[in-house]
Amino acid sequence: MTASNLPPLHRSDARFDKPLPNDSSIQASAVAASRLDDSFAQIDWRAPWLGHVQQLDAISQAITQLSAASNWSMERADTQSSALETQALDISRTQNTPDIIAKVLNTALHQQAADVQQQLPHTKPAYNHKVQTLQFVPQDALPEGQGYEQFIGTTGKIPTRDNLHDLFNGSIWLTFPKTKAMLNYHHMLEIAKCSEEPTGSKNRGRVRDTITVFDENGAILVTSEASIGEALIDFDWQNSLVKPRRYWDKIDNPSKDAKAAVYIFGHALLEQLIAPRKPLCAHSVVISVGQDFFALSTQQRIAFLDNKLADYMNELLSKDTVTPRHLSPLPILGVPHFWAENEDSHFYDDAFVFRSGRRKK
Repeated sequence: MTASNLPPLHRSDARFDKPLPNDSSIQASAVAASRLDDSFAQIDWRAPWLGHVQQLDAISQAITQLSAASNWSMERADTQSSALETQALDISRTQNTPDIIAKVLNTALHQQAADVQQQLPHTKPAYNHKVQTLQFVPQDALPEGQGYEQFIGTTGKIPTRDNLHDLFNGSIWLTFPKTKAMLNYHHMLEIAKCSEEPTGSKNRGRVRDTITVFDENGAILVTSEASIGEALIDFDWQNSLVKPRRYWDKIDNPSKDAKAAVYIFGHALLEQLIAPRKPLCAHSVVISVGQDFFALSTQQRIAFLDNKLADYMNELLSKDTVTPRHLSPLPILGVPHFWAENEDSHFYDDAFVFRSGRRKK
């Protein structure tokens, strides 16, 4: 995949060892304005929990190159530049704005639409609002006093800061656009309900709490074997994660014979996985599929899953009794093939992480 509107990208594993040259035409303040902080360099783009992200190659190459360019620009320059260094410097110039991440995501958004030969994704309008085409904009485009969700719902513009949290949020908008739009739609419905109350309500309520927990920390277990999903909901780790291990798919080597896979939805969870810790726990939903799902390519799987998940969340959030407890805890590093240590079945003996919870007797 390529990012057509960005400068040419180098391979994500390319190394740059020489400092940038002196160039009086480049102002230090201008270069600093485009600097991505060091946290971006810590992303392991080959991590299995990122394997489903759409336009991953383009995003990872762009972020790696921009991060490197801004870091090198801060070094003292005393040698001649190589062609790759010059390329990095050019990116630093062209991206000399406070909306680097928004630009990268917009490029990936248009490339994704071109790849699947579809129109750009759009909002799901609530009440009398119109359908809006989605786009990423700088954070300062959000008017003072206007809510984030309402701004997206009414304009289609997604305020984006130059940080990891918003990079991963944008990557999920690219991957599950219909589901993200559905969550925003239910935010809008709840906001309208609160505004109709005599005194207004500052309490987000059970629906918006459920949306937020899933949006920030959600995961999807997709399975063609009902017992695996049932065991997960029942906190039965042995029968969901350990005994059926041979049926769990490998993100880097998908199999048509697999019967279960997990795809992360929560962008805050992706951010936390920059530094993986065993206690990290997702809040998951179980989506049942036919065995033919696992014969699809990753891109086809995600497109299919986005439709299924949007319908699932619409039904769930429409329930009068919905709360975050409808989401099933899933210690994310316990997902088979996500973490090397879970190859040992004793990994799951840690009762602090793999708790009994609401397990049925």
